Amino acid sequence: MDKKNYSRREPRERAEATDLIEGRNAISEALKSGRTLDKVFVADGDTDRALSRLAALAREAGAAVVQVDRRRLDQMSQTHAHQGIIAQAAAHSYATVEEILQRAADRGEAPLLILCDELSDPHNLGAILRTAECAGAHGVIIPKRRSVGLTAVVAKTSAGAVEHMPVARVSNLASTIEDLKRQGIWVFGTDAAGTTDLYHADFQGPTAIVIGSEGFGMSRLVAERCDLLLSIPMKGQINSLNASSAAAVLLYEAVRQRYTAAR
Repeated sequence: MDKKNYSRREPRERAEATDLIEGRNAISEALKSGRTLDKVFVADGDTDRALSRLAALAREAGAAVVQVDRRRLDQMSQTHAHQGIIAQAAAHSYATVEEILQRAADRGEAPLLILCDELSDPHNLGAILRTAECAGAHGVIIPKRRSVGLTAVVAKTSAGAVEHMPVARVSNLASTIEDLKRQGIWVFGTDAAGTTDLYHADFQGPTAIVIGSEGFGMSRLVAERCDLLLSIPMKGQINSLNASSAAAVLLYEAVRQRYTAAR
């Protein structure tokens, strides 16, 4: 819920050592086994064809492929034999948006989704997964790039929710919002400058709530595609909530509305 009137910059790529797979053979075998890779870091400027083919295979398997300076790879490496490529394994496999919507249909419920726009803190994503699972949401959607994925820290912070809450990873969040709207889902963005407070929003129907990144809020393209921009009333001296706290407030307002309507 932080204001978004800041210059945007690329967040630093993060990886936990326990998630890392280093070297061409190890990553090749991980892909062959069907293991879900979250991100693959490749040495920038390396023209080795075998390395390029491996990066292409990782991309086809759904991993986000990131070009980084070789010195960055040296810093990340635990083996000191990375061969120009390091992969970060996902703590859990990803779902699809279609599977998330089917989950809502199978329950006979109006979809309740959380969309995270470029969250970079794994603790925030983990906390959102935990709250979403407790609130009965049907799934969480994150972008492939400029976003933390399902890392070990996310899994730990979620307190087990990663095993129960489907997470879909999409190439373009703005396009995904358009697809959701075409399927009758109302998309509510969170913004400190939103013209409507959350208590005047109707979350009883098919709903997607967008949570912006830490420090920057929603990107311009994502904000423009939302049906309504919501604010959370602030009574103190600080003008914004942590991203996961904002998600919790909005999710449980949706829970309250749906519970009241069902009585």
